[in-house]
Amino acid sequence: MRVVRCFAFLDLCGFTAYTEEQGDARAVEVLAQLRAVLRAEAEDKGVRVTKWLGDGAMLSGVEAASVLACVTTVRERVGVEGRLALRGGVCHGPVIMFEGDDYIGAPVNTAARLCDAAVAGQVLATANTATFAPPGLETRRLHEIRVPGLSAPVAVCELTPPAREEADPPPSGIVGS
Repeated sequence: MRVVRCFAFLDLCGFTAYTEEQGDARAVEVLAQLRAVLRAEAEDKGVRVTKWLGDGAMLSGVEAASVLACVTTVRERVGVEGRLALRGGVCHGPVIMFEGDDYIGAPVNTAARLCDAAVAGQVLATANTATFAPPGLETRRLHEIRVPGLSAPVAVCELTPPAREEADPPPSGIVGS
């Protein structure tokens, strides 16, 4: 039986190099800050931290708008309060819930691949997921990308805060159309 869920992957950029340069104690401080911010925002938005992934996390939620709001708020807070930038990928759709606590399906893999494709400070979402963006969250259509394991290219949007000025263009990991 399939259920519809929204998934996000978040990843601290440059964490391995930071750990090597700054040492374990500072690396643990960075992780603790990420986890504290993410736990608070996830609780506030009704989003579940599904898995901690070393210097990142997998999130899931029933409402795509809540996941999008959580991810972008965490990205902004970590970018302002933290030492490292965060990147992310988001996708929603039908998945198999396996043994009550794991998810299997293209939306999970797509969210992970979009996170991999994002540059520091960037959150990418599939275009259909971006249509659920809550008020105040802007989306910018980018080129389609190929996701390993999927037969068709995926239409992608970048999620940006509304106050971003032209003098401060968005990161360009994936070039806009």
